[in-house]
Amino acid sequence: MARKSLPRHVGFIPDGNRRWASDHGLPKGAGYAYGISPGLQLYEKCRDCGISEISIYGFTQDNTRRPSIQKQAFSDACVAFGLDVASRGAALLVVGDETSAQFPSALKPFRQRQGEGMKVNLLVNYGWEWDLAGLKNGGLRSDAVSRLDLIVRWGGGRRLSGFLPVQSVYADFYVRDEYWPDFDAQHFDHALAWFSKQDQSLGG
Repeated sequence: MARKSLPRHVGFIPDGNRRWASDHGLPKGAGYAYGISPGLQLYEKCRDCGISEISIYGFTQDNTRRPSIQKQAFSDACVAFGLDVASRGAALLVVGDETSAQFPSALKPFRQRQGEGMKVNLLVNYGWEWDLAGLKNGGLRSDAVSRLDLIVRWGGGRRLSGFLPVQSVYADFYVRDEYWPDFDAQHFDHALAWFSKQDQSLGG
């Protein structure tokens, strides 16, 4: 059974922000701001571990059907996180439909990867159908994103929710029941320990 101790590319689905806010007596949209600091902690941890590339779900095209105050909140959180990791030296690429008014203008320069550090792919106004539609013109719209080894999801959900479906084809999937704003670095330690025990033969 082929195994490797460290994934090269890890995807993150930081779910549970609205439920966390409700549990703390806050408006649902308030939860996203509390997810920025955990995201930065996770970025630092991945960089320190020597992981080459990470992909993070910001918000999807489907998410933009939510109330305006929530849309503004998760858009603002994505901008804050993206600009911060870029300032810390990340090689940031923002993947999503920049032709839509839902795409934050502050992140448009990052539709082309900027920086030389660890690769960070931030999915903003992303949709799997939008991504696959690029095949009509010769390639995925996320073609600069490599195949994923591991996906970690917070909030208890057991589904991809349209997260990079082609790159996820052989990814191992690890779930935490804690809501994303309650992130603890040990969650990722446990994910890495679990991953090291999985079959990495990729069907061979």
